[in-house]
Amino acid sequence: MAESNVTICSTLEALLDGKKYSTIRDVLVTMNPADIAAVFDEVKQERLPVLFRILPKEIAAETFVEMEPDDQELLIHGFSDSELREVLNELYVDDAVDIVEEMPANVVRRILAQATQEMRKDINDILRYPENSAGAMMTTEYVSLRSGMTVGDAITSIRRTGVDKETIYSCYVTEARKLIGMVTVKDLLLAESDDTPIDEIMETNVISVSTLADEEEVALTLSKYNFIALPVVDGDNRMVGIVTFDDAMDVMEEAATEDMEIMSGMTPSDKAYLHSSAFDLFKNRIPWLLLLMISSTFTSMIITGFETALAVHVVLTAFIPMIMGTGGNTGSQSSVTIIRALSLGEVEFRDLPRVVWKEIRTALMCGVVLGVVCFGKLLLFDGLILKNPDVTVMVSLAVSATLAVTVLVAKIIGCMLPMIAKKLNLDPAVMASPFIATIVDAVSLFVYFGISSALLF
Repeated sequence: MAESNVTICSTLEALLDGKKYSTIRDVLVTMNPADIAAVFDEVKQERLPVLFRILPKEIAAETFVEMEPDDQELLIHGFSDSELREVLNELYVDDAVDIVEEMPANVVRRILAQATQEMRKDINDILRYPENSAGAMMTTEYVSLRSGMTVGDAITSIRRTGVDKETIYSCYVTEARKLIGMVTVKDLLLAESDDTPIDEIMETNVISVSTLADEEEVALTLSKYNFIALPVVDGDNRMVGIVTFDDAMDVMEEAATEDMEIMSGMTPSDKAYLHSSAFDLFKNRIPWLLLLMISSTFTSMIITGFETALAVHVVLTAFIPMIMGTGGNTGSQSSVTIIRALSLGEVEFRDLPRVVWKEIRTALMCGVVLGVVCFGKLLLFDGLILKNPDVTVMVSLAVSATLAVTVLVAKIIGCMLPMIAKKLNLDPAVMASPFIATIVDAVSLFVYFGISSALLF
């Protein structure tokens, strides 16, 4: 796809040089707005306004929504008031809110100045909800039908107002603004008669979310029930908006990206990689690197405390990386598994005993296999093949026993810490590699030197 975008970009620039604007338009109208936005991301910024103005009005608005914030800001600065007004008139409210949240204050003032009074009100209403809540991600543009309507009345209403709605497939039946039912266009089209009251065919047990529900909870609800849209209600069950599946997909993508960055020891970034400067990357990475560097001091202190033992059996030093690495890897396996289960709602804090017991059983099996293989490897490879006289049976036993115990301890720590973090309203992803690895490193060294002292001294 990237190579294709570069090829299209080169073609467009060549057509621009030849001032073949109608040909450019013919090329762009055959493309999806998301693909156009991806191509525009590769275009030189000085050419972007010209290309954007060639697009038909509706496609231009859809493309604008898909573009990176930096490119959106560039275009807004170059728009005349009438051009900006035309783009805003084609946007859905939730898309307009997303743009407003990304723009600097001076650009926001200009956007609001050119928006219609109704859109300004809707934008301000949505912005009042807490960040990352259902209210903040919803759109107020949905099909609302009145209780008592017939099927014919409902279809007429959808034809009259549906063009401005985010989706017309799911329609919500209200009475005094309170949500009392839901009916799909399929239900309406397949009704026996246009005179059939919609109250007779609507679903009354409507699943909804409150305006203050967490956005990830909303996304999981949409995924669980395979909904196209999910109604959002206030404390009095009054309908205030809907969340559509495409917005939920964006939330899930952002959440997954954020978790990956935190689990890798970085501060999450709102910018795409190619739109982030080297200084942005530095700011996101250096705090974690400093924290992990300082925390590694504890492992150095533990090794220093056992210098005497290491001086007697220097060979023990050679196996420290293997033990620490295995402990960190096994702890990370458990933590990542539990973090995923927590994010999908598969486990909760009350499941902690069951989770720990399952990880203990898994750790015992893994630990025994790793310990036996390690014991054989040390005796056969290090002792016989490499002829290392320091690798004795007791040294091999100490290393293998440490490996087995380290796996057990690491898996217990790895499964417990994310669940404890969740209980404390912290992001469980913080308790992943490399944070888990740092903790397990210190614990594995204590285990190593403790077992070695008992067996060899």
